[in-house]
Amino acid sequence: MTVNPKIYRVILPVTDIEKAQKFYENLFELKGQRVSPGRHYFDCGGTILACFDSKADGDNLETTPNPDHIYFAVDQLDNLYEKAKKMDFTEVEDSIKTRPWGERSFYAKDPFGNPICFVERKTIFTGN
Repeated sequence: MTVNPKIYRVILPVTDIEKAQKFYENLFELKGQRVSPGRHYFDCGGTILACFDSKADGDNLETTPNPDHIYFAVDQLDNLYEKAKKMDFTEVEDSIKTRPWGERSFYAKDPFGNPICFVERKTIFTGN
């Protein structure tokens, strides 16, 4: 029996769902959808990025940033990098870099401290 798993949703913890919605709408130039008072979903190529504000959803959970990076494959990495430098990121790497495995990318932290990375789509390395 083959299970054939597919990642379909990734949670991005945030402390202000309205701010997260505006930030990611501006970054991705994509509206997304509010699915509950504390969840706003963005379809990122078939995987849902779920901005989740536990307090706004009525959950009594402590919100902490993800411990490691979420990677986004993007077109026009150079344009996104210039845009990111002007946005409300808490950190943006000092330049786009070509990694030893061939990917062009830059690392950043969103306004909620979540580590994220943007990789130029045509340079994605999957280990093959």
